[in-house]
Amino acid sequence: MLSFIQSPATPFKPLFNFKTLKPPPKPHFSKPIQSVLQWNRKPQLAGETPRVVVITSGKGGVGKTTTTANVGLSLARFGFSVVAIDADVGLRNLDLLLGLENRVNYTVVEVLNGDCRLDQALVRDKRWSNFELLCISKPRSKLPLGFGGKALVWLVEALKSREEGSPDFILIDCPAGIDAGFITAITPANEAVLVTTPDITSLRDADRVTGLLECDGIRDIKMIVNRVRTDMIKGEDMMSVLDVQEMLGLALLGVIPEDSEVIRSTNRGYPLVLNRPPTLAGLAFEQAAWRLVEQDSMKAVMVEEEPKKRGFFSFFGG
Repeated sequence: MLSFIQSPATPFKPLFNFKTLKPPPKPHFSKPIQSVLQWNRKPQLAGETPRVVVITSGKGGVGKTTTTANVGLSLARFGFSVVAIDADVGLRNLDLLLGLENRVNYTVVEVLNGDCRLDQALVRDKRWSNFELLCISKPRSKLPLGFGGKALVWLVEALKSREEGSPDFILIDCPAGIDAGFITAITPANEAVLVTTPDITSLRDADRVTGLLECDGIRDIKMIVNRVRTDMIKGEDMMSVLDVQEMLGLALLGVIPEDSEVIRSTNRGYPLVLNRPPTLAGLAFEQAAWRLVEQDSMKAVMVEEEPKKRGFFSFFGG
């Protein structure tokens, strides 16, 4: 802070002549600095459209449906047309997270039975008209015996050949487990987003699912690490994102911090990415959606561990 000396006998005179001061030279970089997320532009869509992405994990309760809702609406806010398919038979929840549970009148089962058209089963979001929801079945209902991967492939092909045009993204919310529902959900997909949490049970299931995805021919697999707490990582009570990436060997799409606002947004049917002001978890979902559009990934950094407290007897080697 600059200080000025003023005497009652002498007129005020500053110590520095600001007119003669020159601005410091600009630092020189050998390469121009480019931000991965440039919010002054629209993300550039990579790959052929529509991109069929399955969001899976293997273990339940890690945040697949939350990820589908927030990433899907983020893509719609970026200007892309999105169709989100809830492939969880009998236990659908994606409509609740989106606040569309009262508007689902028809499902894919009625479409296959010839009871309605495909456009009647699609539920358009009122907030973003380029986002649509499609549910496989109604709650507490069973699928017909003939429904399987081929039926979902037919459904995706029907979405591609719609009169209003093919969507840019088809997101499939995969059910938990690795049974028939999982096999059905991954059949039409050509890329996958694996959602996991930094605990050993979730990581073991994620590793198993990664192998099944690769056996099905899906090579473009990226992961989202959900419910990360830096305070527990520093205290060595939770595995770091770098440890998770080294264990699974997958490209990192996003890191979602633990956020109490997730429960509030779920109960209200209002996804995090629509909150204003945005929360940390909502911003992280937006960044993950941006990377998904451009088929980009992020780099995990190491969180410095807090030094352990040394007691009195540590001076004596204790």
